[in-house]
Order: sequence, then structure tokens, then C-alpha cells
Amino acid sequence: MKGYIAIIDYGVGNLKSVSNAFRYLGQETRITGDPAELERARAIILPGVGAFPDAADRLRAPGLDRAVLEQGKRKPVLGICLGMQLLLETGEEVRPCAGLGVVKGRVARIPTSLKLPHIGWNSLVFPNPSPLFQGLDEGVMVYFVHSFSAQDTDPGQVIALTDYGLPVTAAVQSGNFFGCQFHPEKSGEVGLQILRNFAALND
Repeated sequence: MKGYIAIIDYGVGNLKSVSNAFRYLGQETRITGDPAELERARAIILPGVGAFPDAADRLRAPGLDRAVLEQGKRKPVLGICLGMQLLLETGEEVRPCAGLGVVKGRVARIPTSLKLPHIGWNSLVFPNPSPLFQGLDEGVMVYFVHSFSAQDTDPGQVIALTDYGLPVTAAVQSGNFFGCQFHPEKSGEVGLQILRNFAALND
């Protein structure tokens, strides 16, 4: 399908590396904070690095939260890292804060005895099938950097798990909304396949 993938610029996130990964795959991207450009895009990326409440406030201030929810009724949306966490109902980092609420659950510190933040490569298992992981086998390795994770989720919305002293939600899906706690743009060939799969969702 012709058209561009919009990467939302709301003052947080690793925008260039995500854009570069898609361009490597031959996909046109636009980094934008304009709701009108989200309307014209064929798919949307919600990136994010930082604290949940700051990111939520920055998304809401210009009305991008409403735009994301509206566009997600018609086209695929992928949240990456903090962007995935914002898809959930609430966050508990720094202070309680509402998320976009398209995925059930809350975002809280990983209840592990292992060192936080969780940084590095970990393997995935797939409790539910998803087109996001088409062509990938369980056990593939992806790159994580996080201290908080999705918890109290709907098991039916969890499409990937990893292990960090306990099972940790690594990816979610609800309708057209997808989320990866890990960074596909930093996960080598596996990550590129995930981004390729996402770009193909509405071909």
C-alpha cells in the first residue's frame, strides 16, 4: 500500500533510529506532531523513552492522544517501549497517571529480584498468534531497556513474553493497536522482520 508511516513526535522518543529502520526497509516515514498528518498516514508509530506521566501529558497537550485513538480505529498503530506502556489503562511511574486505555492493565516496576533497569537481549515466547511475529520462531532475541512493565493484563492481549526472573509482558495487541516493550529498531534482523510485518499489515 502506498503512503507513509507517521512517527509521532511529542517530545520524547528515539525518533531517528525508528525512522532509519523503516527507511532501510524501503518504507517512507514522516516524523510529525500534526494530527492532520496522522490522518493521512497509512500507519502510525508511537515511540517513547522516559517517564510515563511526562509522556502522557505531552501526548495530551496538543490532542495527539485523541488523534491516535481515532486513527487506530482504521489503521495499525505500534507503540514502542514507553509508547507501548502508554497504550495501557494506567501507569504507576512517579505518580498515578491514565494511559490511552486500549490495552487492559497497568504499568508498574518489574517485581523481579534481578537488577533494574532490565537492559540487554532476551528471548521471546508467543502465547497468542499475531501477524507482528509472522515468520519468527519462539526463542528469537530482542533488545530491552526498561524498569517498568505491563502488569494485570488480559492474557488474550499478550502476544509475546520474556523472562526476567519472572514472566514479563514483551508485546501486546488489541485490535489495530500493537505494542512492543523491546526496541525492534535495535534488535537486528529479528527487529527488522517485526517492523516489516507491521508495515505489511494494511498492504
